[in-house]
Amino acid sequence: MRKPGAPRLRLFVFHHSGGSHLMYRDWPSHFPADWDVQIPDAPGRGPRDEREALGDTGELLEYFLDELDSRLTGPFAFFGHSMGGLVVYELTRRLIDLGRTPPVWLGVSARGTLHPDGDPARRHLLSDAELRRELASMGGTSAAVMEHQELWDLFAPTIRADLRISETWRTEPLAAPLPVPLSVFGGTRDLVAPPDRLEGWAAASEHFLGQHQFEGGHFYFQDRLPEVAQRIQDDVRRALLLARAPSEAVR
Repeated sequence: MRKPGAPRLRLFVFHHSGGSHLMYRDWPSHFPADWDVQIPDAPGRGPRDEREALGDTGELLEYFLDELDSRLTGPFAFFGHSMGGLVVYELTRRLIDLGRTPPVWLGVSARGTLHPDGDPARRHLLSDAELRRELASMGGTSAAVMEHQELWDLFAPTIRADLRISETWRTEPLAAPLPVPLSVFGGTRDLVAPPDRLEGWAAASEHFLGQHQFEGGHFYFQDRLPEVAQRIQDDVRRALLLARAPSEAVR
């Protein structure tokens, strides 16, 4: 039974490389009022956060485990975009390894299947000019940041640190598929994580709920947030039904 005042579900949305909660600030309004939608920031986001961005995968995972610790209770779900997709996948594995309750649902967005040797892309090593062009082609980064040197100097270290994590991430192969229902989201014109690079996620879960493609590029959700939010709600409900199925079968 849900406690009075407790959310029916807590949804954590994890941002992309170089991003923050700001791009996702409209998300809560697209979900039911009794869902608690949270967008946690990694360290080093924006001029008011004086902490350095973390450049190590393990440190980033430990940061989120510590930061979110008391909130990882009751029904909760993870959705991660791009680098955030790596975060939610590895956080789920870490929670399971620790014997803790995992999320009821896992959503991976615009992130190709993880490989033991990491991502062959090395955008974090590009020159400033090359990186700016790459980010412009991907979308999602304010033109003001790339056009004004002072802003670029402020944000570039965080962008590079995040890209370094995303592109050098090493992961151990799964011994068995995750017991958590998993859905994959992507853009039909995403050149960073095209549809064919998302196919491998089907083998990562005992309950794969499908690959959902939306018209658009790497940040497809910017123009299609109502559709994306509805798909998330539908898949979370499917996941909750799966979770209840074994107990209902015993009756």
